[in-house]
Amino acid sequence: MSQKRDYYEILGVAKNASAEDLKKSYRKLAIQFHPDKNPGDKASEEKFKELSRAYEILSDPQKRQMYDQFGHAAEGAGGGPGGAGGFDFQGFGGASVNDIFGDIFGDIFGGAGGARGRGGARRRGRPGADLKTQLDVTFEEAAFGGEKVITVPRSAKCDTCDGSGCKAGTSPETCSQCRGRGEVSFQQGFFAITRPCPKCSGSGQTVPNPCGTCSGSGTVRKKSQIAVKVPAGVDTGQRLKLTGEGEAGEQGGPDGDLYVVMNILPHQFFTRDEFDVICEVPITFVQAALGDEIDAPTLEGKVKLKIPPGTQSNRTLRLKAKGLARLGSYGRGDQLVKVIIETPTKLNQEQKDLLKRFSQIEAEQTHPAQHGFFEKVKNFFG
Repeated sequence: MSQKRDYYEILGVAKNASAEDLKKSYRKLAIQFHPDKNPGDKASEEKFKELSRAYEILSDPQKRQMYDQFGHAAEGAGGGPGGAGGFDFQGFGGASVNDIFGDIFGDIFGGAGGARGRGGARRRGRPGADLKTQLDVTFEEAAFGGEKVITVPRSAKCDTCDGSGCKAGTSPETCSQCRGRGEVSFQQGFFAITRPCPKCSGSGQTVPNPCGTCSGSGTVRKKSQIAVKVPAGVDTGQRLKLTGEGEAGEQGGPDGDLYVVMNILPHQFFTRDEFDVICEVPITFVQAALGDEIDAPTLEGKVKLKIPPGTQSNRTLRLKAKGLARLGSYGRGDQLVKVIIETPTKLNQEQKDLLKRFSQIEAEQTHPAQHGFFEKVKNFFG
């Protein structure tokens, strides 16, 4: 006969582990080796039984005290279950096995979680699925926010039966297989496993006379008009969660959620860098050399922008607080105006003569960058 392993070793905890540490460790390992997660795996089944046995003993203060004092020998003391000094395997400190499994696993394996109706019957229903859709948003809507209405094909509550799934004048009946509990149990080894009832899908009820419109599901397909509030400052790829706007739940189950993914449409003039707006504006070389005041486009219309004398091409000028709203914060970004000096492509003779004259009289300091560059070239090549 093989020697029994230490229960603390099985659960992977120290001997001074708290009750909460024991529960956390058991929860983690039990989920890993549960038979429902490992169908047909005998090794996992045995491991799960071993874990359950260890937790059964160590989670009860009296049994743990006896195990710490006598080890596995304490299990046979007192003449069996419930005997003086022996371990009582009918429960964990007075709680049933199913109660413990429900506390640890909840709804993961169809355990004790879920609302109960009259007489302890379960009213789970099937939750509706989540949906995802893309929403095209203009650059201005992304900047200032707004509201848009989208059309979403989804399942919705049947108006004919008001979601009950029953034909007019009839009502659901208690499920004959689970007797309204919404779950069925079966024995696996020394413990019971509970699962949602396959006949009623965990609702505890069946529909013998289904609605002709929804065929008993309580839901129908339809196109729903949904208002979406676009927050100011939103960017492409960000998504909004609209709770309860997904597929309708069946048999009283909760509705799913709708996730709206933002897609910001390109703009004729503007691009963005986080919350700053970027715009390129062409100017003449005369404006760049002498300075000027131009009309620069912004999200709110044209504004006057001063071009300083001697402005170089690709210089960026900043317009404070003319950008996008800062999503989740206060204030707005800036607008960055990048000036591009445009070289004329067609000159008449008078213009050419003036430019030649200008070239003859300009001093070296007129083009310091150019002069410095060619000085470096000269020195480099000797």
